[in-house]
Amino acid sequence: MPTYGRKDVVFERGEGNYLYATDGRRFLDFTSGIAVNALGHCHPALVKALTEQGQKLWHTSNLYRIGNGEKLATRLTELTFADTMFFCNSGAEAIEGGIKLIRKYQYVNGKPKRYKIICFQAAFHGRLLNALAATGNEKYLEGFGPPAAGYRHAPLNNANVVRDMVDDETAGILVEPIQGEGGVRETTTDFLKALRAICDEFGLLLFYDEIHTGFGRTGKLFAYEWSGVAPDVMAVAKGMGGGFPIGAFMATEKAAVGMVPGTHGSTYGGNPLATGVANAVLDEITKPGFLDGVHQRGEYLKGQLQALVKKHPKVFAEARGTGFLQGLRCVVPAGDMVDRLMSFGMLVPIAGENVIRVFPALIADKAALDEGVSILEKAAQSFEAEAQGATKAAE
Repeated sequence: MPTYGRKDVVFERGEGNYLYATDGRRFLDFTSGIAVNALGHCHPALVKALTEQGQKLWHTSNLYRIGNGEKLATRLTELTFADTMFFCNSGAEAIEGGIKLIRKYQYVNGKPKRYKIICFQAAFHGRLLNALAATGNEKYLEGFGPPAAGYRHAPLNNANVVRDMVDDETAGILVEPIQGEGGVRETTTDFLKALRAICDEFGLLLFYDEIHTGFGRTGKLFAYEWSGVAPDVMAVAKGMGGGFPIGAFMATEKAAVGMVPGTHGSTYGGNPLATGVANAVLDEITKPGFLDGVHQRGEYLKGQLQALVKKHPKVFAEARGTGFLQGLRCVVPAGDMVDRLMSFGMLVPIAGENVIRVFPALIADKAALDEGVSILEKAAQSFEAEAQGATKAAE
């Protein structure tokens, strides 16, 4: 179905930070499968985990215990706020599961009328019907009937508006620590603290969407660690499998009290193959010094992007983000910038507010980052040259 605006290129293989097309072209990949290929392409540890598990067992269903899944869950509870989790196959499924958990929590605690979730403008939570309603983007909702009920949208980083939205039917608050699709827009620590306080005061659950930000992308295992403000529920996916489909919604035992047998399920979720690969991703990300390296190189990248903005103010308006989840708000049309960079051998995705996202793999070293910045510089110069040419022609 023609539901994607695909670029006219077919990739036949990938290695580390690079993708190779069928026509022989090589591209520096700063899209990373939209923050999915956390360890780059064909990382040896992931190839090994996939092939070894593939030779043993792929799928059994959740009618039986799954050893790889139990191992992964134990490790993640030791590393995070969470006491328990449910494995699924995608970020949108993780969001939907988290919404169910929040509503069931209120139900079993004697508040069955509480079902509303406060969300935020410019958010993105996925393409399923409740996830779309939580996103609130009219463009994505058009034509699919009345939006699912129970979602209200506040401006980001305005806790006063959030507080005023709370009523007797409010069940929780859903927020991305950094909005990826919305234009790499960051929440402030004070805002997250305020959301935590509102949830505690009114008996709500705080739900983080860390689908974009999780598994090392910001230089911490999860972005909430920067603020120290822990959620009650968290959705994860993308980098979790390094390219293999897997997601989860994680929670405290208190928050998950309503998730008893029969309340949720998944045929494929948490199968031996997916959780085997995810364990290998976690092995790599939790190696001593790995995340510190991502943070340090992310700070270097931020400085380079800020310098580009200063040097080319008629092309780039603002640098945003942290770690390897960064963006450049453009003066020229962001879509044109994406195409120009691609013509120069670099892949980046677009986002809201006329932003291009800069999402290197977490393995990207300084040389790869410098190569990317050099291509961005080349693109900026080409736009400036065109503008100068147009000015001279007009004269």
